[in-house]
Amino acid sequence: MPELTIDEVQIAIAGRHTTATALAHDFYERIRKEDPGIGAYLTVCNDRALAQAARIDAMAAEGKPLPPLGGVPVAIKDVMVTNGVRTTAGSKILENFIPPYDCTAVARLEAAGAVILGKLNCDEFAMGSSNENSAYHVVHNPRDKSRVPGGSSGGSAAAVAAEMAVATLGSDTGGSIRQPASFCGVVGLKPTYGRVSRYGLIAFASSLDHIGPFAKTVKEVALVLRIIAGRDPMDSTSAEVPVPDYVAELEKPVKGLKVGVPKEYFGSGLDPEVGAAVESAIQELAGLGCEVVPLSLPHTEYAVPTYYIVATAEASANLARFDGVRYGYRAKANTLSEMYRLTRDGGFGMEVKRRIMLGTYVLSAGYYDAYYLKAQKVRTLLTRDFDEAFKKVDVIAAPTCPTPAFRLGEKVNDPLAMYLADIYTVTANLAGIPGISVPCGENHEKLPIGLQLFARHFDEATLLRVAHAYEQSRKPT
Repeated sequence: MPELTIDEVQIAIAGRHTTATALAHDFYERIRKEDPGIGAYLTVCNDRALAQAARIDAMAAEGKPLPPLGGVPVAIKDVMVTNGVRTTAGSKILENFIPPYDCTAVARLEAAGAVILGKLNCDEFAMGSSNENSAYHVVHNPRDKSRVPGGSSGGSAAAVAAEMAVATLGSDTGGSIRQPASFCGVVGLKPTYGRVSRYGLIAFASSLDHIGPFAKTVKEVALVLRIIAGRDPMDSTSAEVPVPDYVAELEKPVKGLKVGVPKEYFGSGLDPEVGAAVESAIQELAGLGCEVVPLSLPHTEYAVPTYYIVATAEASANLARFDGVRYGYRAKANTLSEMYRLTRDGGFGMEVKRRIMLGTYVLSAGYYDAYYLKAQKVRTLLTRDFDEAFKKVDVIAAPTCPTPAFRLGEKVNDPLAMYLADIYTVTANLAGIPGISVPCGENHEKLPIGLQLFARHFDEATLLRVAHAYEQSRKPT
């Protein structure tokens, strides 16, 4: 029964039509058959999953109400630590690392009854837009296995698209949830910065990293967000902001809401079929009673260079902890400095090394003011662009990506072309606003296209409501 939604899982288990244990076995069987051709999983945790499933089955047998995710098979991007379960961040430097604690988001899922099947493949340390930078194997797009699933959360998107999990968690530093969601034809949400605790998330760029859910529908994403959101005393950057009932908010009408359309997201470089599908989606929102408002986000052209200065600078600092001393891979050497050098040289992949070097350069004496400080000033300008826009509109609509999924190997040797794939997504991370990608059509090759929506800080309720209204409007009547 791998094609089930969260609601259907709950109904089936509560009604004794199946058990959480049987469902977990069904999904593991599907993973065994399908994943060798996709590569979404790095580790499965049968014992943990089946122990949780048994707890849910005991509750169902006693007639007790099931928790919100009781028995739902989920999987976790391998940048979130899991107590007793190997966590690699897609890197050789953590190949055999077994964490002693759980990421807060993972713990909250499990407390809500979710059955965690395993850990999902990703670009090494979440650095990439294609999932070709994993130290273990690439991930193939289930819709066309000759193409990338997107990155860095490619395994998380592919697992949902291939029905090898009902929902998954990913991380988004510059689009790493929304871009794979678009490429794989699923729903992916990046919450507001601070909405979901980052405790237990292996850091790439601390001021840009977000944890968020993937699922087949907006309603399922809303339910998972409700579970993982909220203040966490273990993360000082998590916000003390009330968490609404996102599922209840979905049914509120969207008539009268204002949808902004930024001209900067519809210029050169946008695939014509992507542009047409997104414009059609915007007109669909207009047909639902939304008011479409043209607007400008004038500093958008500086977003990619700004992002790759800020992100690499933070990565340079964060990855200094991987030195072979405390955890992870350690190279054999005669001196401490040689051990540091050999450990990092053998443990880090090429893309990670590239970003560490870029980040170290922009933070170095003589270049800090010219690059890093200037990038932070431009980041402020980008944030102000959104602040001004949200004085006029409730949500902003744009393409998620300039193109559908590209072919494996197509951009792997051209880092600049790969970085430009993030042109429509990095702005939300720099500004810290929430964003979602919802399927809005296909191109002539049947490759999915995503509609991206943005909302004000901590207004995921409106974001999800508009996304849900659009999604429902596309269902056959």
